[in-house]
Amino acid sequence: MAVEKSASSLAEWLVRGVKNGSAHRLPVLLMGVVTLGLFGFISIADEMAEGEIRNIDETLFLLLRVPGEPSTPLGPDWLQETALEVTAIGGFPLIILTLAAVTGFFIVTRRYGAALYAVLSVGSGALLSQTLKQYYARPRPDLVDHLDSVHTLSFPSGHALVTTVAYLTLAALVIGFLGDRRARAYVLVVAVLVAVLVGVSRVYLGVHWPSDVAAGWALGAAWASFSWLIVHFLKRHRNLKLGS
Repeated sequence: MAVEKSASSLAEWLVRGVKNGSAHRLPVLLMGVVTLGLFGFISIADEMAEGEIRNIDETLFLLLRVPGEPSTPLGPDWLQETALEVTAIGGFPLIILTLAAVTGFFIVTRRYGAALYAVLSVGSGALLSQTLKQYYARPRPDLVDHLDSVHTLSFPSGHALVTTVAYLTLAALVIGFLGDRRARAYVLVVAVLVAVLVGVSRVYLGVHWPSDVAAGWALGAAWASFSWLIVHFLKRHRNLKLGS
């Protein structure tokens, strides 16, 4: 009894200060993203494990390289420097700093549930990424020299997965406080664009196969949507309880 009461109190505290969208359309949309994201990740993982996606990976990988000179990425020297700066957006140091800044803001404004939600969503996404890397144990691309330092395994791309989770989570929190549809769309587009740019930079720098990045995007979107779906139902349950 005490455990149930404690869990109920934690759930109520979690959704306090969090605003969500339409009570009817939002869960359908989120469930759709979760389903498609999981399907995409599982499909890519199966193809990768069976070695059937290697040719596609190599073809897409070499599209970002000078024809006949796979060790040289396309574009001028400044583009490589830009790719390194873009890819840093999805690195753990900047993700942690961004998360800490946003969480601090929510704590200062006494929106403790939003702060806890952000930490749990992004933290669990990062843990999921590392767990899956160890499970699949896919080596990094071996066609060219890596243009960025790497210390972990390849599948799925941690940068793509965690960036997608982090920025979609933060976007969801911001969107909840916006009434203008154009403003909501803008925030969501920016979050998606950041995740896309970070993922592409990983392939451009030669440290990930395209399938690593695609799998990271798919699972990241599914995980962020699943986290928001949980908060949505907890908040709905709390509102029904208060209205009874």
